[in-house]
Amino acid sequence: MAKTLTLRPLVEVGADTDDLALAGGPLRYHRCEAVVRDGPHEQARAVVDAGQAVAWAEGFGLADAARDLLRRLSAERPAFAGLDLWPPRVMGILNITPDSFSDGGDRLDPQRAIADGLAMRAAGAAILDVGGESTRPGATPVPVEEELRRVLPVVAGLAEAGCLVSIDSRRAAVMAAALDAGARIINDVTALTGDPVSLALAARRQTPVILMHMLGEPQTMQKAPRYDDVPLDVHDFLAARAAACMAAGIPPERIAVDPGIGFGKSLAHNLRLLDHLAVLHGLGCALVLGVSRKAFIGRLTGAEAAKDRLPGSLAAALAGAARGAQIIRVHDAPETVQALAIWAAIEGEGAECRTSESHPHPDPPPSRGRGK
Repeated sequence: MAKTLTLRPLVEVGADTDDLALAGGPLRYHRCEAVVRDGPHEQARAVVDAGQAVAWAEGFGLADAARDLLRRLSAERPAFAGLDLWPPRVMGILNITPDSFSDGGDRLDPQRAIADGLAMRAAGAAILDVGGESTRPGATPVPVEEELRRVLPVVAGLAEAGCLVSIDSRRAAVMAAALDAGARIINDVTALTGDPVSLALAARRQTPVILMHMLGEPQTMQKAPRYDDVPLDVHDFLAARAAACMAAGIPPERIAVDPGIGFGKSLAHNLRLLDHLAVLHGLGCALVLGVSRKAFIGRLTGAEAAKDRLPGSLAAALAGAARGAQIIRVHDAPETVQALAIWAAIEGEGAECRTSESHPHPDPPPSRGRGK
């Protein structure tokens, strides 16, 4: 198996304009954690100045890979489904299910679900994510007909009101019917592997897709999940799925990736994956994060009821945004919109100050010795 290289940008508060932009935004980095693997086996790992990453990788025959990664890490992301990705966007969750882990049964009435979705949009949610099948740990699949019965009236009502709607499903029949009803994004927890025709459907319809990582199935995914290196294993899976989409004719600007926090991950896996989010920007795609009300927050804080996890959800969302997450999927849209607005204003102000204080460099600046 060929050697592979990953670079994780180490985003820092107060980095200056000599440093590289993460995904073309105001977040900056001047160092990377570089890892070389041969299949699942790690061969080398080091923290290097970004300006030295190519020279470091050259020792492993991966200089071209380093150049490509640095380009993708820093390139500005095009709009996803018509949305600019700075400041980070909020995706509001509308579960039309009786058994979702935090809001099951709340929105089985389509009119209630539509009203809640419109309230989320009014509060600033840019995307409304409609799902009719719970994928919580241990969840039982529902018949396709029932999933369709739950989601189609809600999708149609929100689309008619001018909302940007995503369909949260792993079944091509549901995806197709929802697109016909006005949905404009496919959000699939199986990364278009759960149904043999879903990838072809997304390519034929040229629909933006969100590809999520999940280990196994909802019924079994939390039974002793194991990884060689969770951020890199998730990265490699999503890289393969993004490549499959591009090979099928879906361009990278229509692809977003989601690391799948809580989907086949232990507490330690979730925390490490959150801290290493920026590595996924090496794929050159938009980055989605769903941490809202999840069980790891309860384990860390003692908040047993999912609806009592808002403070932890906000903290996790802001930590994710600080590591490059661009679309945050949440239950509590107004609170998250407000928190992200303040965070983004501070980050944006810092970027403007750094720009106004900088001076042009005719040549690349020398390394400042902040590596290893």
